[in-house]
Amino acid sequence: MLLDIAMIPDPFSSAIAVEIGKIVIKSVWEGGGKAAAWMGGGLNSAKKELIFQASHKYVENYTKRHGILKVLGMREPVTLESVYAAVQFLDDRTLQRFESVEALEETYRISAGRSFQGKDCPKQEGLKVANEKQYLMVLGGPGAGKSTFLRRMGLEALKGTKGAYQSVCIPVFVDLKVFNKGEINIEKTIAEEFRICGFPSPEESTQKLLQQGKLLVLLDGLDEVATDRMNEAISQIQNFVDAHKQNRYIASCRVAAYRHNFRLFTDVAMADFDDVQIKQFIDNWFRREPDIAGDC
Repeated sequence: MLLDIAMIPDPFSSAIAVEIGKIVIKSVWEGGGKAAAWMGGGLNSAKKELIFQASHKYVENYTKRHGILKVLGMREPVTLESVYAAVQFLDDRTLQRFESVEALEETYRISAGRSFQGKDCPKQEGLKVANEKQYLMVLGGPGAGKSTFLRRMGLEALKGTKGAYQSVCIPVFVDLKVFNKGEINIEKTIAEEFRICGFPSPEESTQKLLQQGKLLVLLDGLDEVATDRMNEAISQIQNFVDAHKQNRYIASCRVAAYRHNFRLFTDVAMADFDDVQIKQFIDNWFRREPDIAGDC
């Protein structure tokens, strides 16, 4: 059973689609070029309606694909926000203690808890770091919550001025393992997200939004790129970011697979859950009576 869009909380309303539509209109259709030429005599109400419909579809698609969870043991899908527990990152200085990625990896591997987090390690609130850093690389072990964090940041950005993500931008989630087959082309992948939602001139819309710095690009799962394609993927990501520096980026990778430092990115590591976070997660998880009732 899929959640109906009407069940999605108020922040994901048509008002949010209007905000996205306004960003697209200002960045793309009022900026000249082929896309603006499509307006002909001007951006009339019918053309505006088309853009706002596409924006609404984009909100709906993102929310259904990245804001809803179906986990083993749950009878029905739930919203990510209903079970999400705020994450923390280890302080930058914790990673800087290591002379190399290999040293960090070795510490992680030999520690009893498979962690590089020592006692009394200083921590930073994940959302606060994401707001402060334009380019962020999130490292962690399997199941540490890296992808969930990226999805959540996208949801916050999707809320526009009503969300906790402070930069006004449109989130685009890119699952990097799609590059295991076919061409590695991030811009084309982003354009496809706009095309399937019905945005006119999706390729030029993507170019204009990138030029205006209006995107939050979420690059998830660098470690899931096949070994024989990793170097190419890293090169493409570096080139793409260099070409579109005015946008914001959050990437994720397992610490054991992280071999390259991206020049512009700040590397942070997922901190283990503390007692407060564990309690919050458990409370969220078991708050849903249908899921704990189960079938006899």
